[in-house]
Amino acid sequence: MSGVLVHEWLARAGGSENVFETLTGVFPDAARYCLWEDSGGRFAVDGETWLARTPLRGRKAAALPLMPLAWRQLPSVEADWVLTSSHLFAHHARFAGPARDVPKLVYTHTPARYIWSPEFDPRGSGVLARAVGAAYKPLDRRRAQEATAIAANSRFVAERIARAWGRESAVIHPPVDVAAFGRPARLDEGEQRIVDALPGEFLLGFSRFIPYKRLDLVIDAGVAAGLPVVIAGAGPEEANLRALAAERHPGRVHIVRAPGDELYRELLQRALALVFPPIEDFGIVPVEAMATGTPVIAHAVGGTAESVLHGRTGALVAEWSHEGLREAVEIALATSPDAGRARAAEFAEPVFAERIRAWVGEHTTGGAA
Repeated sequence: MSGVLVHEWLARAGGSENVFETLTGVFPDAARYCLWEDSGGRFAVDGETWLARTPLRGRKAAALPLMPLAWRQLPSVEADWVLTSSHLFAHHARFAGPARDVPKLVYTHTPARYIWSPEFDPRGSGVLARAVGAAYKPLDRRRAQEATAIAANSRFVAERIARAWGRESAVIHPPVDVAAFGRPARLDEGEQRIVDALPGEFLLGFSRFIPYKRLDLVIDAGVAAGLPVVIAGAGPEEANLRALAAERHPGRVHIVRAPGDELYRELLQRALALVFPPIEDFGIVPVEAMATGTPVIAHAVGGTAESVLHGRTGALVAEWSHEGLREAVEIALATSPDAGRARAAEFAEPVFAERIRAWVGEHTTGGAA
């Protein structure tokens, strides 16, 4: 049986791109379509939408109003099934020709957060964005009814799908390259100098430097536990983050800007614990930390509450107070690295591949993809 894989836009890096890359490995003979392909050679596709041929290419916010229309004007293809990887409007996809009426399966990273959950996405917080979001809700819900079956990347997202689209969904957690995080990092000389300048023991925060990632709470965890903090990443909030560090935990917060893959892995392996405060749809970084044997302190709400096991692979925090953080650090540091590695293995790429292949097979003609 032949299939088609569909993604939103394709960039050089990103969690959803990692999922799509795994899907292309699971279904190597499937054709591939997206809004536009800007991955710098990471992906090869069979087609893009007409938006890719306009000045709106790559301009996600400006192109957004036209995305639902573009997804309805895909070319004629021959396929027995369509699998979309959707976090915005990819589930609206409709092909002409033989593929128009075949089973359409939707792997959902989340229903568009700026429409359905603006509290988790600053793009949906403005008055105009809320008005536009309200206008798109009926259309988005109607298009979701076209799906033969829907899978969510977490129970947290499955609940959002039920509220937003009125649909049930299977839960298939996204793939994590667990094996890569089990091996020692290979640092170049510059990276080694960065590591050598860090304290011997520290709590780690890693994400983009943007408000909703709540890196201020990583600093607070260091204050509560009396431990140094390393914050790794990059983003527009760097200056504010440095000022906050100087005020709350002077001299004990170290910022590592935009670490590469090997340095990131080394930081995870060296950290006493990863502190991961945001409410995420799933959260791949905590699983990567557990794969190195490092415990995780994470929010008790959201996808991290499904991967991190309180008292076994880290600590889940409901109240991010001084006392709550102090207790969470104590709980996390008492856990076993082996328990973390065993838990991470449950989210490895082969596990995802087996589950997604079985799910597609279940909902396509003949029971096999």
